[in-house]
Formats: sequence, C-alpha cells, structure tokens
Amino acid sequence: MEKVLYVTDLDGTLLNRSSRISPASIKIINDLTAKGMLFTYATARSLVSARVVTEGLSANIPVIAYNGAFIFRPDTGEILSQEGFCREEMDEVKTILGEHNVSPLIYAFLDGVEKVSWMTERENEGVRRYLSMRKGDRRLNPLQTGEELYRGDMFYFTCIGEKEELQPVYDYFSKNDRYRCTIQQELYRPEYWCEIMPAKATKANAIEKLKNMWGCTKVISFGDAVNDIPMFEISDEAYAVENAVEELKAVATGIIDSNENDGVARWLAEHVYKD
Repeated sequence: MEKVLYVTDLDGTLLNRSSRISPASIKIINDLTAKGMLFTYATARSLVSARVVTEGLSANIPVIAYNGAFIFRPDTGEILSQEGFCREEMDEVKTILGEHNVSPLIYAFLDGVEKVSWMTERENEGVRRYLSMRKGDRRLNPLQTGEELYRGDMFYFTCIGEKEELQPVYDYFSKNDRYRCTIQQELYRPEYWCEIMPAKATKANAIEKLKNMWGCTKVISFGDAVNDIPMFEISDEAYAVENAVEELKAVATGIIDSNENDGVARWLAEHVYKD
C-alpha cells in the first residue's frame, strides 16, 4: 500500500490574498489529517511567520521552512534538520553585498537564539512592509551600525528592493554552485526579493529527507512559483494552482483551482481516500 506524503507551498498556493487559509480549507485538511493523511507544507517563510498564517491548521508531521534550510517540529520548534553556510561562504556573501551596496535582512543564530537583523538606516518601503507584518516578533534585531550586522551563525539572506538593484547579486550567486539564489517579485507587490541560501537548502532536498523520515513511497506536491520547480521535479505528482506562473504550469502533472478558490484543499478532498 502506498504511503503518500502531501506537500504544499503556502503563499499563493494554500494561502489566499489575505495571507490566510480559508475556514473551508482548514476544515477539509484537518478532517483528512485526522483520518491519517500525511500532510505538510514547504515554505520560504520562517516557522514563526508560518505559524501565524497557518493558525487553525493541524500539522501532524514536521514542516519545511526557509525554503528547505530547516525541518521543524511545528509544536515545539525542535530542529530536525538544517543546512547552513560555512564561515568562508558567509564572508563571501558579506563582500558581494557590500560591493553592490545592498543591505540585507540576515537570519542567524546569535548565542543560540534565532534573530533577524537589519540596518534601520537602510530600510526601504519593501523592508518596512516586511517589518510591519511582523510586529511583536521576538526575532527582530534592528541595528544602528553595520559592525554588528554580520554576526552569528548566518543561514539565510533576504534582500528586498528594485530588480535592477538586486540583479547583479543574483547573477553572481546563481552561477556559484556553493549557493542557491532566487529572485522574484513579491506576491501582489512591486518590490523584488533576492534570497541567498546554502546550496543544499532546497524544498526538494528537505522533502526527500522528510519522505525518508516517515517511510513514504510517494510525494504529491502543490505550488505556484518558480522556486517550486525543484519540488515538482522530485514529486511523483505535482499540481500547480490556476494562479501559478507559466513556468511552473509547464512542468506540472496538472492544473487545479486557484488559491482563492481553495484549490489545494478541494483537490485533496476529491482524491485522498477516494476509495
């Protein structure tokens, strides 16, 4: 008997335009997980941010955050798997960002505590919007001077700004196999995000780990964006929501209804335990 792992992206896929899961989707998914469906999400968000937008959803297995850099137990925050930079790689990122005058948000463990650090004097509209949506987040670590920015065990860099500003950074790191770098326009927004991660920090790698942890024989995934392509490529079946980018639709098993119309949950309701 097949043991299937169902994995969904969050933003633009399971979440609606209000960055929430609809009550209808929550009920469908919770009912199915109560019957034994192995369901989880793989997101670029942190666990802290993901917990907020998935409130009410029962995650009965570990979840994938930071685009695959971490696998967490959602209830306790215990780290089950992680990928990080070595010191040489961290120094290289600092050098290249400095050469292109790009000021990042840096995710790092400082004395064992997860923090998000940035330079307050370099905030732009996109960064301010990011911060406004995370008020009260204990990870936030605003800094007045650049001397303390590149500290601790750094594992993720997010640069927010104009495409022209970020493109040279992407061009450099995307050609270096020691890193994984993505650039894309923020969902429903004008600004672009360029994110720099360790090479092994991918949703695909994390899903393979989770598949092995739980002894699954098959993976079915759902997504909407270009960064979901590697996840689709390692899945036995992969479904793009109607609002997905054309590049993802081109490699999908099929197209399902949009994130606004509970596409993922409706597909699950129609196909899981259908017998």
